[in-house]
Amino acid sequence: MQETHINRARASLRQALSWYSSKTRVKPHSPTAALQTELEVLTNSLEKLDSSVIHIAAFGLVSRGKSAVLNALMGQKILQTGPLNGVTQWPRSVRWTPTTNSKVQVELIDTPGLDEIQGQARAEMARGVARQADLILFVVSGDITRTEYQALCELRQTQKPLILVFNKIDLYPEIDRKTIYRNLQQLGAGSLETQLTRPLEEDEIVMVAAEPAPLSVRVEWPDSRVTYEWETPPPQVDELKQKILNILNREGRSLLALNALVQARVAEANIAEKTVAALDADAEKLIWSFVRYKALAVALNPIAILDVLGGTVADLALIRSLARLYGLPMTGYEAGKLLKTILLSSGGLLLGELGTSIVFGLGKSAAAVASGENATNITAYGSAAIAQAGIAGYGAYAVGRAAQAYLEQGCTWGQLGANTVIQEILSQVEPNTILYRLRQELQQNLGMPND
Repeated sequence: MQETHINRARASLRQALSWYSSKTRVKPHSPTAALQTELEVLTNSLEKLDSSVIHIAAFGLVSRGKSAVLNALMGQKILQTGPLNGVTQWPRSVRWTPTTNSKVQVELIDTPGLDEIQGQARAEMARGVARQADLILFVVSGDITRTEYQALCELRQTQKPLILVFNKIDLYPEIDRKTIYRNLQQLGAGSLETQLTRPLEEDEIVMVAAEPAPLSVRVEWPDSRVTYEWETPPPQVDELKQKILNILNREGRSLLALNALVQARVAEANIAEKTVAALDADAEKLIWSFVRYKALAVALNPIAILDVLGGTVADLALIRSLARLYGLPMTGYEAGKLLKTILLSSGGLLLGELGTSIVFGLGKSAAAVASGENATNITAYGSAAIAQAGIAGYGAYAVGRAAQAYLEQGCTWGQLGANTVIQEILSQVEPNTILYRLRQELQQNLGMPND
């Protein structure tokens, strides 16, 4: 199943790149250069899928032991640690090979203390790293502070799998350690529940001692001398390492696929937004041309049922013409789905317009049949035609504006659209996995229906 998720995500990204990187699809008003950032996101996401690199980012406040945790996982001291606050000044990544037969590669990302970088710079750094991460380690070293809680809430809003790492447990007696662990489990269950969407599950919290404090060891010598030496116990990170390995083996490639698609979805939405903004004036002209065409066609047509069919065909043509103007992909099937969505979400307004149009159309048809040389019937036909033309024109304008709004959200429909493939993955994840727990949050965030 994981391999299927990777392949579907890869096909979706390749399709998106072929659409958006082609100059024939990007109009002169919105040159490719203006979309370079989004195209790079799509390219980087595809390269990440092809290389099968899982990104695991460690966050936390200063002196919580983020670097030490990552060093302990790797089994060697690569990242600098020390007694001074703020040893890590910028995000740094290192490659980790947890097992020799692993199908994925792992990149560990160390970040500065979240309380060390102030204001907007901290938020941007955290968001940037979190976007790239497939799994987040949030490191604490005791009862959580308010600053830590706020940072944890912000990271949870990224809808990324998260493990809360309770570090430095060697500094606490057993009873205190258990109390802190229970307190961490209850995060989100109290008065601040609206910020942390749900309490942490038991297996989302892991206790470690990444860099245990040295212990004084009594040494007795053969000559009866007794001395004391400082001895550093080995790191206690086996549980965390095993949990990460379990996640990688069971759902690592699905995580990779899902994260790439979520990033692609955002990039495609940005491409659509920029393109729509650049072509707003042209779109207005196009919509009004369809308003006039639809109004005239409906007014001149004497058969009621053809009014409805012709109006529907005009609306579909308008949607596809707008998509072509923007250089955004849209098939006839997708245009039909969008028109149906517009009709259903209009609160009955357009459906009422349709019903009213049918009533006027029947009256117009009857007048046309009975007209002959009768001036009264000809006048009735003209009045009904004018009224119906106005209604039809209004409907075309409403559909055009609604289609603009939907297109601005990004063209992610179709069999290989990012939204479609994301929904597939979420519907197929197994129970008792991290992705299964995040499914509802992800669906709500992406505006998708829950199962």
